[in-house]
Amino acid sequence: MNTEPHPVSPQDHQDRRHWMSVLAKADPERLKALWSAETGQPPYRFVRKPETGLVMLRGRMGGSGAPFNLGEATVTRCAVRTDDGLFGQSYVMGRDAAHAEIAAVYDALLQDAGRRDAIMSTVIAPLEETHADLARERAAKAAATRVDFFTMVRGED
Repeated sequence: MNTEPHPVSPQDHQDRRHWMSVLAKADPERLKALWSAETGQPPYRFVRKPETGLVMLRGRMGGSGAPFNLGEATVTRCAVRTDDGLFGQSYVMGRDAAHAEIAAVYDALLQDAGRRDAIMSTVIAPLEETHADLARERAAKAAATRVDFFTMVRGED
């Protein structure tokens, strides 16, 4: 087990932020299917078993006004440590404990440079593509309901 701290670059932070976002937004059933197809699932133990709680959502009028409490949302968090000493954690919207657990294990595995490229291509990229497809589909549905208003200038001024 490697317990030595390793230097973390700003790029490492950005990469980790990216894959954690993809894992958190992933469809839980799709993520579970990818995990069950994963070969060589490592043994791991819970640092923090999946637990569900509430977070306060903050909003701003027009995106720039004074912040206000918009409401609460349910989140599930989990933290794991692999037998190799890699630590992973996750926060996902909703109450799906399995989603949080799998996302935390993938977070740990993605910190291993030897596994990162394979997981990025077989898990993260397909999940990103699915998320982008859903976003395009939502945008197309919204565009179909768009109404353009215009005024005709009358020559009376």
